[in-house]
Amino acid sequence: MADVTLDFLAQQQAQIINELANQRADMTVLLAIVQRLDLSVQGLTNEVRALHGQVGRLANRLQRIEERGPAI
Repeated sequence: MADVTLDFLAQQQAQIINELANQRADMTVLLAIVQRLDLSVQGLTNEVRALHGQVGRLANRLQRIEERGPAI
């Protein structure tokens, strides 16, 4: 059986701490990506709602014009 020294344990602990730091950095990047995508989806939702309102207003305007009858 190999001897386990304090130096070996310290190296292993340092390696674990480095791996955790890398995982945290990766999670920060992934979280930023998800948040950006979420904001993009929210922006698209707002844009679709605005376009829907615009189409509704144009439809109402067209209906009023059609109700006036043909232009002479």
